[in-house]
Amino acid sequence: MTYQNFSLKQLQQIDAAHHLHPFTDHKELRGAGSRIITRAKGPFIYDSEGVEILDGMAGLWCVNVGYGRDELADAAYAQMKELPYYNSFFKCSTPTPVLLSKRLAEIAPKGVSQVFYGSSGSEANDTALRLVRHFWTLEGKQEKNRIISRKNAYHGSTVAGTSLGGMEGMHSQLGGAVPNIVHVMMPYAYELALPGESDHDFGLRAAKAVEDAILEAGAENVAAFIGEPIMGAGGVKIPPASYWPEVQRICRKHDVLLMLDEVITGYGRTGEWFAADYYGIQPDTITTAKALTSGYQPLSALLVGDRIAATLVEGGEFYHGYTYSGHPVACAVAIANLDIIANEGLVERVKNETGPYFAKALQERIAGHDLVGEVRSVGLMGGIEIVKDKAAKERYSPAGSAAVTVRDHAIANGLMLRATGDTMILSPPLIWTRDTIDMCCERLGKALDLAKEDLRKA
Repeated sequence: MTYQNFSLKQLQQIDAAHHLHPFTDHKELRGAGSRIITRAKGPFIYDSEGVEILDGMAGLWCVNVGYGRDELADAAYAQMKELPYYNSFFKCSTPTPVLLSKRLAEIAPKGVSQVFYGSSGSEANDTALRLVRHFWTLEGKQEKNRIISRKNAYHGSTVAGTSLGGMEGMHSQLGGAVPNIVHVMMPYAYELALPGESDHDFGLRAAKAVEDAILEAGAENVAAFIGEPIMGAGGVKIPPASYWPEVQRICRKHDVLLMLDEVITGYGRTGEWFAADYYGIQPDTITTAKALTSGYQPLSALLVGDRIAATLVEGGEFYHGYTYSGHPVACAVAIANLDIIANEGLVERVKNETGPYFAKALQERIAGHDLVGEVRSVGLMGGIEIVKDKAAKERYSPAGSAAVTVRDHAIANGLMLRATGDTMILSPPLIWTRDTIDMCCERLGKALDLAKEDLRKA
């Protein structure tokens, strides 16, 4: 059975009858019908009607090397022919997770050289939560189990991932979070800085919120602080340069582990292999997924610091793992994907060429629009705040409605991007060029103009 045998309407009807989508108002979707994406090439995706759309989201933050890479398909096929699956239990392994682990240890920040595999960022964060609490138990400090996170953080959709995250809408549907997780302010100066407060001082104040939470609980009770280097799903919230070095200093002072969630920022998006390198910090764990395979296969890798790993190795059996931990096909694709990123110099390109050009283009061509309160970016990752009044930072009501209007016009004009609250998000494939960035800004500018007209009439 192939989709070519079905019309768009038939596919939409089947989709509505049987398919529950993630993060979706199903009644609304089923009334409108899904857009069916059928193929993709390079930086573009194509729907069932042949419409070409520039993918400004790299799928879902993940397709860093672009679509249609034969090297990745060939790697998957070759591995499937030789060994499609075997597990990592029973004191067994397969070649590809072994070799991928070595590769990841070589590119990871200093002091991080061990890897635990899963199939998603959510699984990796579940693992990280269990691992850091188990670590402190092995150290004889089982009372050291509180995790500090941040408001509006996103760490996945499992029970543990939702609990670690700080999104109130997700918490309200959970019906009971994992206990002993607290959330502090996010480092988002545009909304939270005091009048006249510099970015540097705001960053220190946001970091102090972490220390205040440690002191309130007692450092002897705090296991770790977890954070996205740049808050992704919460709206590309970029912290001031002073924030992360101060957070690291605080964690080390109080012997609190530092957990980075790099599911979005890992593997080149910031212009470094990892955002830890971009900010010059040394975490104890790094959660990765998404761009590890450029989305061609489901795979996550929790990178574990040497301090934790040394205790874990000496601590007996760790009762944790997944059927697909270290899946040989996914790991084969990851190796081929990392080869592409390295051989084509994509990390360096983002750092030295496309990242700076992207930032300049957003500032010069988008920031001045009447609907835009702020644009911000790091590497190929950007956020655009939609406002009703620039000077007052006043938003449209209801919250998020204006951004959805912009998003819908953008997609209708051939640019796929995401609206989160009042923020437009861009996270394109790392293969984007200056020409692609220009195309993006042209289509985004048109979408903003059309949205302004709609909002004026409303």
